[in-house]
Amino acid sequence: MPTLNWIGKEAVVNHHLHVPFHLLKDVPDMSCGDPGAGNLIVEADNLVGLKALLPYYAGRVKCICIDPPYNTGNEGWAYNDNVNSPVIREWLGKVVGKEGETLDRHDRWLCMMYPRLALLRQFLAEDGAIFVCIDDNEVQRLRFVLDEVFGSQNFVATVLWQKVFAPKNSARHFSEDHDYVVVYAKRAETWRPNLIPRSAEASERYKNPDNDPRGPWTSGDLQARNYYSEGTYPITCPSGRVIPGPGSGMYWRVSRPKFLELDSDRRIWWGPKGNNMPRLKRFLSEVKEGVIPQTLWVHSEVGHTQEAKKELLSILSFETSQDVFITPKPTRLIERILQIATNPGDLVLDSFGGSGTTAHAVLKVNAATPDAEPRRFIMVELESKIAHEVTAERVRRVAEGYKNAKGERVEGLGGGFRYCTLGDPLFDEGGTIRETVRFADLARHVYFTETGEPLPRERVPKSPFLGECRGVGVYLLFNGILEDKSAGGGNVLTRAVLAKLPPFAGPKVIYCAGCLLGRERLASENIVVRQTPYEIKVS
Repeated sequence: MPTLNWIGKEAVVNHHLHVPFHLLKDVPDMSCGDPGAGNLIVEADNLVGLKALLPYYAGRVKCICIDPPYNTGNEGWAYNDNVNSPVIREWLGKVVGKEGETLDRHDRWLCMMYPRLALLRQFLAEDGAIFVCIDDNEVQRLRFVLDEVFGSQNFVATVLWQKVFAPKNSARHFSEDHDYVVVYAKRAETWRPNLIPRSAEASERYKNPDNDPRGPWTSGDLQARNYYSEGTYPITCPSGRVIPGPGSGMYWRVSRPKFLELDSDRRIWWGPKGNNMPRLKRFLSEVKEGVIPQTLWVHSEVGHTQEAKKELLSILSFETSQDVFITPKPTRLIERILQIATNPGDLVLDSFGGSGTTAHAVLKVNAATPDAEPRRFIMVELESKIAHEVTAERVRRVAEGYKNAKGERVEGLGGGFRYCTLGDPLFDEGGTIRETVRFADLARHVYFTETGEPLPRERVPKSPFLGECRGVGVYLLFNGILEDKSAGGGNVLTRAVLAKLPPFAGPKVIYCAGCLLGRERLASENIVVRQTPYEIKVS
């Protein structure tokens, strides 16, 4: 498979493995509604923020929908689109080294995107998919990187979204009408999109001119170009006209016996006078509830950029035009993605939170299906000002209700979210567990790094037995979870501590500060000891 090389690639390909795990810190004053509803907004650099979220959500996200910087070279607005912000420049200097200072904007963009995409893949469920919005500036490089991270065999489609409804006469060469939505599945071989609800226009194509008791129908051509050995017979119309056969180079789609069977069942349409070329009737009652998604999304169905700006400005006020996002996405576009890639109860992740469109779209879909289990969202936004004043504030207003730009009251969609910032890293620079780390924090980290799976959401760690994964029991002795002063607060595995541990019949992995049991006893009990902090994966 062809791969793409760029300056700095070697430094970033495995960088996501070395990003330290951080704790998440709740900010109750910024939260909205029920913080336990499962929605989350995280104010953090998305690389570090994603790593902090992995122990909670790895393998659980059904749909990732991101709108990363398009890298157009435009720096004249609040949400920098040239991957040239001070934060990114500082990060590149640390990760790539001195040559990071001289990278062109495409190299910088690739260095920024690669480790983030590598982390995002770990969040996808086996039946999940990622949708990436992009334009011509980086679409070809994005495809190469996605092929490398997700596997070229998992490419699904490149959708063309008609983002404008009128040509720009100021365009230098062509007026650009579209952006792209690039789609990859975790496993394209088994991933299947949901059907799109049939539009009113599509349903109107079904008529019933012959008053068929089976209801409205439309007709399809009975001829095809594919060779069919039994598809060259003559046909007699009800009017008596004989059709010697299909057109030149064409074949009837069905054999003569099958055609006569369909005709006797009134499934052949001959026209109002019974003299037309026969067509096959397809009844609305017999077709699927929706239509298969297509790769051309027109603005009349999913919105355009002007609609997106109008939508944003009706919810939020901005001090100057420079503060307004120049490429927000309409909620109808994200709703289309949610229709295709999610079902009730699914989790949606957007690690380039920006103007909050993804969260808004999730709440809209939930409000439209009040009897279904609500979909949930996770948003990550780097810029503190944007996270506070745009991402969270927009979602808060659409959830609780607000007055639009005309002063009219818009009812809330319901829902809420928990707001978090990054807390301390789990480990200090010397690799020692920080004193601020609680048992529950370390338990989730230990379980994830040992098993590669998050601790089940319903399992709140209050016991040294964290759970069983693939036949192995995982234990953690930390912060005196077992009150045993004779054994370092229960953090050291002794005979007394072992006797107090919740039983597990199979092999066991026990994380502890020390062990006073001999090899023979450990072997007889089928125990593997991992010493904290030295045998815990720091990153």
